[in-house]
Amino acid sequence: MLEHGGNISLAAQQYGIAIEHWLDLSTGINPDGYPIPPISPTIWQKLPLEEDGLIETACAYYGCQQVLPVAGSQAALQLLPKLRRPGKVAMLSPMYQEHAHAWRQNAHEVTTFTTFNDDTLNQADVVLLCNPNNPTAQLFSPEALLQLHAKLASRGGWLIVDEAFMDATPEHSIARHSHWEGLIVLRSIGKFFGLAGIRAGFLLGAAPLLKQAQEMLGPWTLSGPSRFITKQALANAAWQNNTRLKLVQSSERLVMLLGQFGLTPQAGTALFQFVPSQQAAQLQHHLATQGIWLRHFRELNALRFGLPTESGWLRLEQALQEVAL
Repeated sequence: MLEHGGNISLAAQQYGIAIEHWLDLSTGINPDGYPIPPISPTIWQKLPLEEDGLIETACAYYGCQQVLPVAGSQAALQLLPKLRRPGKVAMLSPMYQEHAHAWRQNAHEVTTFTTFNDDTLNQADVVLLCNPNNPTAQLFSPEALLQLHAKLASRGGWLIVDEAFMDATPEHSIARHSHWEGLIVLRSIGKFFGLAGIRAGFLLGAAPLLKQAQEMLGPWTLSGPSRFITKQALANAAWQNNTRLKLVQSSERLVMLLGQFGLTPQAGTALFQFVPSQQAAQLQHHLATQGIWLRHFRELNALRFGLPTESGWLRLEQALQEVAL
């Protein structure tokens, strides 16, 4: 199993601090997530209904023509390598490592690239990236991505874009083009909506690809309660608009707070800040001793700071002050 943010049980065991006493900043999940509506007992008792309006609501939210609900984008990224014969996959580096892991497990040859000028892209059958990137927050323009897709599609290739952190900046999404052959988009409910626990996401692509994926996944990819909550969240435009404003303000607040202690982020999204530091390991350890958990990227000498809860801002500031001393 690869390392991920949110592994708070490991931190609790390592530092001897009970799970409920941690401030977990390691995941990039909205700490003020969508409020769960009341759920009728009948939803728990019946098999999930396919014709419940979820797909139509998701298409309206993403601005696309078709979607396939999946148990989080993790389920989709593990499935996609099975839908092609083994070939050459070019993957942005650094990036969320579950992607590379899934393709290698299915006998594909995985290489990495850092810019669109890399010759690796010319040899690839599949190009895969996160936008905004996780963890570096690098953002690619829709124009650049669609140009790359055109080159790949002309030779039967795929462009796969993981937009797990896109909801706060929907103007940069290419979801509306996802019905094009060879263009695949992954979306998640976990980050922006703060609903990682319900394991809900969507695979966006051309209809034949989605049909093939659905046949491999089988029925009931989402539970009834997950479908109900996801539909409510995707339909609530007022909550979404308000949340985008709040997240931008919180992200700016985090940048200012970190900057006060010499931890100016290299880049960030509305949900996390990426902070390279030669003292990254020491900083993670010192904050962990105070029950604050960060994601440490050892190979990058960098930390990812997610947004604190409202009660967590002062706690983070005081912890950073003690480290500075």
